[in-house]
Amino acid sequence: MSKILFKLRDVPAEEAQEVRELLERNDIEYYETLGGNWGISLPALWLKKEAQRHRARELLDTYQRDREGRAREEYERTRLSGEPSTRWTNFAESPFRFIAHLGLIVLVLFLSLRFFLSFQ
Repeated sequence: MSKILFKLRDVPAEEAQEVRELLERNDIEYYETLGGNWGISLPALWLKKEAQRHRARELLDTYQRDREGRAREEYERTRLSGEPSTRWTNFAESPFRFIAHLGLIVLVLFLSLRFFLSFQ
C-alpha cells in the first residue's frame, strides 16, 4: 500500500525538485499526485514500497536539516550585510507595484463594505 512521504502544498518548486532528485539518486520508488485544477486535491510524493519508508524518511529528514541550515545562513548573511527585505525597501524598489497593490486592497474593501456603509 502506498504511503505519503512529502506533502507538496506551498512547497517552492526548487525544493520539490531537490526532493525528487534525492529520491531518484537513492533508488526510492515514488509517484506524485498533483493539486488538481482547483487545488483541492493533495499534491504529494507517495512511496510505492512500504519497505523503503524508513530509508526515505531518513533521507528526507537529513535533507530538511541541511536546507534549514542553508536558509538560516542566507538570512544571517543578508541581515549582517544590511539587506533584509522590509516594506520600505519593497516600496523603494518598485513603488508602482506597491501602490497598485495598495489600490487593489482599497478597491476590494470599498466594494465589500459599500452596501453596509450606505445610509440611504
